Amino acid sequence: MTQSTEYDEGFGPRPNRLTIAEVAKSAGVSPSTVSKVLNGRADVSANTRDRVERLIREGGYRRRRATQQPGAPLIDLLFHELESPWAIEVIRGVERVARDQGVGVVLSECINLQTPDKSWTDAVLARRPVGVILVFSDLSSTQRAQLRSREIPFVVVDPVGDPLPDVPSVGSANWSGGLSATRHLIKLGHRRIAVIGGPSHVLCVRARIDGYRTALNHAGIPVDEALVRHGDFHSEAGRRLAHELLRLPDPPTAIFAGNDLQALGVYEAAREMGLRIPEDISVVGYDDLPLARWVGPPLTTVRQPLVEMAEEATRMVLALSRGIEPPNRRLDLATSLVVRASTQAPRA
Repeated sequence: MTQSTEYDEGFGPRPNRLTIAEVAKSAGVSPSTVSKVLNGRADVSANTRDRVERLIREGGYRRRRATQQPGAPLIDLLFHELESPWAIEVIRGVERVARDQGVGVVLSECINLQTPDKSWTDAVLARRPVGVILVFSDLSSTQRAQLRSREIPFVVVDPVGDPLPDVPSVGSANWSGGLSATRHLIKLGHRRIAVIGGPSHVLCVRARIDGYRTALNHAGIPVDEALVRHGDFHSEAGRRLAHELLRLPDPPTAIFAGNDLQALGVYEAAREMGLRIPEDISVVGYDDLPLARWVGPPLTTVRQPLVEMAEEATRMVLALSRGIEPPNRRLDLATSLVVRASTQAPRA
């Protein structure tokens, strides 16, 4: 197959990339069919679509900026799950920046899957937004190639795993957050400190627990693996795991929860067991959601700047949509400890 040199306005020649006509010839279809695939049209058979997509990926096809129709003034915002006050904070940050730039926001949900399904991909290709922001989610290599071939940039917020070097991402200093939460409890005099983390394969969870371990090690306190638990990021997991921890023969005097929702589950477990917070058990959360200051007692927690993370991700994806490369493709914002009334020195 002969590959031609393609020119991008303002970018100069880009050799060895296929044109639509060359993709069509190789796939045995018409150029209009290739165009339908590029635009996410549904009226193309699955076999034909797969064949064309494979040729687009392998041939390095990119739309020419000089001829590309402008995408819809939309950002696609994809969540692992939407039913969470955590998601509301992210939406607030994205909408704040998007609104100022005259861009709308489309919300989607993976429905507890880390990678969106084909229907989401097809919808995005049909909408052709100015960019995609993925929250606590990931894309397959095929999906990444599909977005790149359409010049649709994407940014990941709070990556599930280590992001690839060429995938822009925004997160927070999770290791420092876990360190500061545990050091706070150690300074109060706690030595039996439990941690309830989220799913063990998630990057931020590993970082927070690494910070917890580091704080204990620096204080000369052995890490008791019986005090390390994992669950999902919901209140019920915090409740269930707190029951397990508080029923141990030598129970903890403090629990560091993986997020504020898990911390609320710890509150419920303590209530069910007749324990008082912080007199009988100290609790630290993570995120500093608005609800953290309104529970009784108000929750000591690590503030993760969710709104600011979302704002930075939105600025980044909008810059990429204009051909502006961000100074850093990996951005981690600082966390801070917010001390309230759920922690105190352990009883003698």
